[in-house]
Amino acid sequence: MRAARVFAVAGVAAAAVAFAAGAGARAAAPPALTANPTIEGGPPVVGERLTAGNGGWTGNPTSFRYQWDRCDAEGDRRNCAPIRDATKRSYTLRNADAGHQVRVNVTACNRDGCTTKDSKSVLVSANTRPQVVSGPTISGRPEVGETLTAEHGTWTAFPTSFAYQWLQCDTAGNNCANTGGRGTTYGVRTVDRGHTIRVQVTARNARGATTAISGPTTVVGAGGGGGGSAATSVSSVNLPDRLVISGVRFTPNPGRHTPIQARFKVTDTRGRTISGALVYVLGLPYGWTQNAPEQPTANDGWATLTLVPTRALPRTAALVMFVRARKPGDNLLAGVSTRRLVQLLIRG
Repeated sequence: MRAARVFAVAGVAAAAVAFAAGAGARAAAPPALTANPTIEGGPPVVGERLTAGNGGWTGNPTSFRYQWDRCDAEGDRRNCAPIRDATKRSYTLRNADAGHQVRVNVTACNRDGCTTKDSKSVLVSANTRPQVVSGPTISGRPEVGETLTAEHGTWTAFPTSFAYQWLQCDTAGNNCANTGGRGTTYGVRTVDRGHTIRVQVTARNARGATTAISGPTTVVGAGGGGGGSAATSVSSVNLPDRLVISGVRFTPNPGRHTPIQARFKVTDTRGRTISGALVYVLGLPYGWTQNAPEQPTANDGWATLTLVPTRALPRTAALVMFVRARKPGDNLLAGVSTRRLVQLLIRG
């Protein structure tokens, strides 16, 4: 009987030890993220030092490892690559980083394993403020009721943003006054008749801002009395004339994660409004939006296409669009066709 009791006690003790060991094994786990890593310091300019914030973790990490990545200008995670020898908590930005976004991968470790999480990326500026290489330009027909479009030109030092201000000037392009128009497009008004139009572009990066002004348009004409003149059929456009994508409008602007209505106006190099031109648009990078079918321009020269965002579109991004206008039957890369890149900021 005594032996039986000893055996029973021993069995209970063994079961308790086994349960405790099993519970310990189930509780053991590598660190789990509670707050994302961050990038601190800066500003994000070549020559400045950035430092990784470890973020928040469970599991009492005993050590951290770091790897800094260089990504494309949009910060797309699919286009990031490790930076050689950038494995310390702090990283000093290099010339090769200018115009790119950088991020840091933080790996938290404890006795049971390691877990890695990346930070948000930041866009890196050169260590000088932007300087203009080729100035802003204006496309479109300067007539009442028409739309003018600004191209910001070419700049050094990788600007991170551009601001636009439309100006009304005298017939020589002097004595300019602020029209109140902002953005990349400007609708020509009745009060602009008899004047020229210029656009002032301010390029900015983390080191400062620089302003440049386009040349003036020709003197603004009366247009079609508010309704616009009759459009010219695309079948009448032949070389050496070419098609021109002269107007761009987006709704909403900035874009959101809802369908985006994109409108493009097509004229030709003689300034005529063109009907029947086929317009195609493709969002870049690939996969951020669904493809939209090609659409013809109406009698007012405008074609309307709808871009539907996918889940791959970041919450905040610059959506670049490749736009093509062509004459039906022409070779896609030849004839009177034209191509243009435009951009829409996405905000939430």
